Amino acid sequence: MKFEIPEKKKLVYEMVMPIRWGDMDAMNHLNNASYFRFLETCRIDWFYSINAIAKAGGEGAIIVNAFCSFYTQLQYPGDVRIKMYVSDPGRTTFESWATMERADEPGKIYAAGGATTIWVDFATQKAQALPDWLRAIVS
Repeated sequence: MKFEIPEKKKLVYEMVMPIRWGDMDAMNHLNNASYFRFLETCRIDWFYSINAIAKAGGEGAIIVNAFCSFYTQLQYPGDVRIKMYVSDPGRTTFESWATMERADEPGKIYAAGGATTIWVDFATQKAQALPDWLRAIVS
């Protein structure tokens, strides 16, 4: 199964992270789980940047699915530039997407992933309409 990032999307965040030697596996490339950690770190940093971090008993974003497509192996040493995009806001959800490239090779996509994000009331465990301020960001 392969997922493609849509043509129509909005860039909302970008960051650079180092590839750590400990992220490598026995095949001398970045372990697959590390790609998901990069995606998660970028998504959480973006949430912090827009003040969308969930508070216990409040409302917030949760991920209901996630994927990553691997195109070219990332290897230590180096830095990964992650670009995060959003698209397709619904009543309670939106899609997030990210591309990963080496910082020293701009434009060459090594991996790409995404997730469906849903806004939830944690006390009731029920989906809630995206807040207007968040809808404005993801639209």
